[in-house]
Amino acid sequence: MKYPFACDKVARVFAAFPAAERDMALSLRDLIFEVAEATPEVGALEETLKWGQPSYLTPDTKSGSTLRVGLAKGGGVAVFAHCGTDIISTYAATFGALDRIEGNRAVVFRCADDIAPARLRFLVHHGLTYHLPKATSASA
Repeated sequence: MKYPFACDKVARVFAAFPAAERDMALSLRDLIFEVAEATPEVGALEETLKWGQPSYLTPDTKSGSTLRVGLAKGGGVAVFAHCGTDIISTYAATFGALDRIEGNRAVVFRCADDIAPARLRFLVHHGLTYHLPKATSASA
């Protein structure tokens, strides 16, 4: 595993997902860590649980808004963002016809083929740099 779990509670949540959803969720997790690693202004990424879901925060720099990965209500997995931000709506305005968007809170993936890392880097980068001045938070 490229990014080992720092928290046993988070590891247990992933382990409890059904196999197909776990694989998708772990690929989303890897993508979040990859984008954070490639974006120095994000600083260290903290992985914890919020609302029972694996959540990703930028505690040192406070550059981002929390992103969460979890099971979607109708099946599959989702990347969730705080509904009071424009993270999902900005993504939807750019790629909405290509993905399943749930309001201003989530992008849902029903199967592994739905996950397009090139597009999702845009979403993750926006989330992890949400509180930075716009000139600094240009797309990854």
